[in-house]
Amino acid sequence: MAQLETNVDHIASAEIRLPTNDLKEDLPFFSKILGMKLDMIFPADNPAIAVMSGHGLRVRLEKGASEQPGTLRLLCKEPADFAEGQTELIAPNGTKIEIIDASPPLEMPKTQHSFIVRHMIDNDPWVIGRAGMQYRDLIPDRLGGSIIASHIRIPDAGPVPDMVHYHTVGFQLIFCYRGWVRLVYEDQGEPFILKAGDCVIQPPEIRHRVLESSGELEVIEIGVPAEHITSIDHEMDLPNGTVNPEREFQGQKFVHHQLDSAIWQPHRLDGFECRDTGIGLATKQVANVQVARATTGPTGAVTSHTSDILFSFVMEGNVTLVNEEGKAHQVKAGDAFVIPPAMKSSLLNGSDDLEILEVSLPGGFETKLHDVTS
Repeated sequence: MAQLETNVDHIASAEIRLPTNDLKEDLPFFSKILGMKLDMIFPADNPAIAVMSGHGLRVRLEKGASEQPGTLRLLCKEPADFAEGQTELIAPNGTKIEIIDASPPLEMPKTQHSFIVRHMIDNDPWVIGRAGMQYRDLIPDRLGGSIIASHIRIPDAGPVPDMVHYHTVGFQLIFCYRGWVRLVYEDQGEPFILKAGDCVIQPPEIRHRVLESSGELEVIEIGVPAEHITSIDHEMDLPNGTVNPEREFQGQKFVHHQLDSAIWQPHRLDGFECRDTGIGLATKQVANVQVARATTGPTGAVTSHTSDILFSFVMEGNVTLVNEEGKAHQVKAGDAFVIPPAMKSSLLNGSDDLEILEVSLPGGFETKLHDVTS
């Protein structure tokens, strides 16, 4: 079927049609209880159609309409105060009215811990997601819904068909793995280039937009919880003319960490050094992000940790990961793994170019060294 072309400038308004059996019953319900106003009613001697509007909605109540009564969702600031605590009403015409919290609290599922190794060669399908980007899931079970880790790519260079939007999240990381991408963020000034090795965190509900990318762009995106809402902001233009890098968005500050200015320091595991992104400080230890690279190489020491979630993505090189059952997993660039808290594991036989992205939630945690005989 050929794509239909329309001129939306000719549209004056839009309305939803609902059936009615008796306007004398439905009009008081929609006006007095739901707070909608009457815009139109006809014919005058025996009304069969009434058009009402309110709360961004236009409804046409029509006798003899073939549609089912349908459902209206009322997003309320204080749902308990709207209808004496009721969460559902039924209009005389049968339309269901759901009373919903307009700003529901973010639900953080309890982590269901599991040991995960995700190989690039598993040939899992790349799924087309938002703005035409391709997604590969790095944590299939999502640890019970507590986290989503995505390997995202954009094969072709050029503008990205994105809009100003925001996410209702507890934590979100964008790490540029390959290529580059141009981004713009609320209160952070002009658009900038995020290069390979750089990362940003997107604090809860900060408005932002992806503008363009290089060819073969690849990023690693972490979102907590796994299922979270993306909302489009049709009112804000970016850049928004304000520069306030110290602004907190629900207790978190925006971070743009750049590889070129990174400072390397000892890592929690012997044989590695790391660059800390400052994300732990900016999120008040909700999470932290480090990149570790081999110095003398993994020692094979047996360790465990206390972090609720510890996610690792192999950026370069290869290494052998051994879990506490003694099973060895060969992981290399493009592979990811999750080690649950208290599980003993070790890394050994790492290549000289080994480099690992490590994301921890919470940001502060302990690493315990175990005697191999214990």
